[in-house]
Amino acid sequence: MGICLSLTIASVMPASAQDTAKPVLHGRHWVAMTGKPLAASAGAMMFAQGGNAVDAACAMLGATATMWDTLGWGGETQALIYNPETGKVVGINALGVAPSGATPEFFREQGMVYPPEYGPLAAVTPGTPGGLMVMLAEYGRLSLAEVLAPSMQMAEGYPIEAVQADNIERRREIIAQWPDSKRVFLPHLDESNPDQRAAPDGGELFRQLDLLTTLQKLVAAEADALAEGQSRKEAIYAAYERFYSGDIAREIVRATREQGGLFTEQDLANWQVHIEEPVSTNYKGIDVYKLTTWVQGPAMLQALNILEPIDVKGMGYNSAKYIHTLYQVMNLAFADRDFYYGDPYFPPAEPIEGLLSKDYAAQRRALIKPDVNDVTARPGDPYPFQGDKNPFTELLEEWSPIPPAADAEGSDGFQQASVNHDNGFLAGTTSIQAADADGWVVSITPSGGWIPAFIAGDSGVGLSQRMQSFVLDERINPFNVVAPGKRPRATLTPTLALRDGDPIMAFSVQGGDTQEQNLLQFFLNVVEFGMNVQQAAEAHNVTSYQMQSSFGAHISEPGRLSVTPQLLPYSRNRLKAMGYDVEVVDRTYSPITAIIIDPEQGTFQGGASDYGDDYGIAW
Repeated sequence: MGICLSLTIASVMPASAQDTAKPVLHGRHWVAMTGKPLAASAGAMMFAQGGNAVDAACAMLGATATMWDTLGWGGETQALIYNPETGKVVGINALGVAPSGATPEFFREQGMVYPPEYGPLAAVTPGTPGGLMVMLAEYGRLSLAEVLAPSMQMAEGYPIEAVQADNIERRREIIAQWPDSKRVFLPHLDESNPDQRAAPDGGELFRQLDLLTTLQKLVAAEADALAEGQSRKEAIYAAYERFYSGDIAREIVRATREQGGLFTEQDLANWQVHIEEPVSTNYKGIDVYKLTTWVQGPAMLQALNILEPIDVKGMGYNSAKYIHTLYQVMNLAFADRDFYYGDPYFPPAEPIEGLLSKDYAAQRRALIKPDVNDVTARPGDPYPFQGDKNPFTELLEEWSPIPPAADAEGSDGFQQASVNHDNGFLAGTTSIQAADADGWVVSITPSGGWIPAFIAGDSGVGLSQRMQSFVLDERINPFNVVAPGKRPRATLTPTLALRDGDPIMAFSVQGGDTQEQNLLQFFLNVVEFGMNVQQAAEAHNVTSYQMQSSFGAHISEPGRLSVTPQLLPYSRNRLKAMGYDVEVVDRTYSPITAIIIDPEQGTFQGGASDYGDDYGIAW
């Protein structure tokens, strides 16, 4: 197996990981993977037209947003791109910001203890259109018209999957509160017959003609700019300007404010995509890259720093000792996430240098109790490890893993805590991986605007629900208190891994707070336990709920641990004796998509969990 030579990983893997439900995808020229087969086809179409992995990833992003694969066009996009022309990894920050007037006082006046879960007040400024166009303009080869063609065909009408159609029907009461959402999602609604199905049926052509018009406007702006003699890049940015400063932006603002939202035209016009330097750490010779503190990505890097000197392979795959060690490491990394992560473009500055210090990791490692779960695991103080003094020592001393507002009364209806904790904890996103023979590698974890989404008027654009990831109380996290123009700390977390400067892995996963847990276990499955990409993606993992949820009431459940029946009763009993509340579920949530690259052979291996619809195409 070529990847073993590339990663120098173990040659023996757990017997339970040998057989897989799906085969490994093998390719020499390219791989396109995402949350829906139709969207993977959109990526393959770009490669067939001479596009690179960025073009393919952008087409898959547009297609998944059009299919509402736990995101819509008004959501947010987070990406890592390996650029073979520079040999560097770049980050794409296309997360929206809180609108004008979004202050803690405003939401408290509405009777809320957190910003709402749904509706116009849950929306940050749209990020996905801007993220797609910036990636395409800066790193792609094809035109916007070519890349959006699959999305436009789907907006004209595509056979909706039964699972998604039924999801719409389940959420009909929420959707029906917003006129344009009701019109788009509930085409069969009969107010006089509440028992009649309102959503499309599975396999029915689902039409989004307003969204189609919006996408056509973007393509028209590009065409006009090209006709005026502008370059390919300039023409794509002309479309960008039309979305954020033109008639599309005006319609989004009008419709949102009409329904009680806070957007202004200046909020959209002033927002920008950041092309930024990601953060990384080296784990046993492998450089792992993540976006910085505006998402939870550094938590995985912190966990790897803590784990690096520990003989996790010697503990045995998914043994009680191994699971306990992972759980304790995650406790420490996620406690830091819950207190220190936030928007790096908004003061105060997060202590990322200290958080990723190997010396800080050693200090945190010393706190691990070898035979009992620490339900009181707290954030540490990384500031001394970057030569600074912590400005929040008083808040740090008061910090509790149980948010102080979690038991407060929220507002009524969908606006506060309408989704049960487990669904919120696992909520929200798709994943996209693409790679090509020229060396471009892309990992994207877009999200926001999932069903039930508020559709902003005739734009057809379903807006984000990311405001709910802010807090109103600085005692929970002084870096993530809502403010106009600020990004909420999101859960979305694409990943790239390089060895000796060459990309060897791209991987990300759907879900909410479980994402970094899933990806940490996937990475160890490959690097420590010798699994191939498909075995690692399908392997049953464990889920901790000890960190604070980023959704709903931000609940923490110290000691709660989900495992599958593959974990033997002996190991479960050992974990219970260590203080864990062990629950056995048929399958833990881990819909990973991944590409492993063998630089020696010049080939790709693609894999996707058998949990849902995720898969891909390779050539």
